[in-house]
Amino acid sequence: MTPAPIAVALDAPDLETAARWAALVTPHVSTVKVGLELYLRYGPDIIASLRGASGVQIFLDLKLHDIPNTVAGAARSVQRLRPSILTVHAAGGAAMIRAAVDAAPHTKIAAVTVLTSLSAADLDLVGFSGPPADVARRLATLAVSAGATALVCSPHEVASVRAEVGPDITLITPGVRPAGADSQDQARVSTPEQALADGADLLVIGRPITAAPDPGAAAAAIAASLRRLAARSG
Repeated sequence: MTPAPIAVALDAPDLETAARWAALVTPHVSTVKVGLELYLRYGPDIIASLRGASGVQIFLDLKLHDIPNTVAGAARSVQRLRPSILTVHAAGGAAMIRAAVDAAPHTKIAAVTVLTSLSAADLDLVGFSGPPADVARRLATLAVSAGATALVCSPHEVASVRAEVGPDITLITPGVRPAGADSQDQARVSTPEQALADGADLLVIGRPITAAPDPGAAAAAIAASLRRLAARSG
């Protein structure tokens, strides 16, 4: 059975918990996501521990944002870990994105457009004009022109970003919650089914899976709902 296009966010307090979650979900999902907290606590060893023998794809979500030379060095350093995806902030500009792309040619560079925790009012306060969808489209266009082959955007913007960049760019959507789940610190959320219908390629899901009594069963249930959606669409 093909794993579902889900990246489980392993925002765990320790390596043992992250490895246990990864082992439980990898039969059902394509990808596990390692964020800043886990990577800074355990370093590169975390990648090998989570990948294990399963060969699951690793999404290294470091959201690099610095001058081009520094980002190039960071991307070059982590490329040896063979992550499938590495994130940078699109707001870092075209030269920075291009530096990451050139430094890690075997890794898909995903540019983060607008964080899902930010509302329109938040964006205004940090100097971005217009509603989140407009900001996301502008940053998406910039990132793709600089060589990014993936974009991270909220499910609320995924349809408009897809229309902007075409079918060949991988769209990754955090802020995905099964119907009835708590949105927690995410301001712009959607269900997995709706996000895929709107054009997402990879869904980032964390606490609805990892905080469940049985993370493996929770991942399996969401994966099954997505397969049913695909069968109906087909």
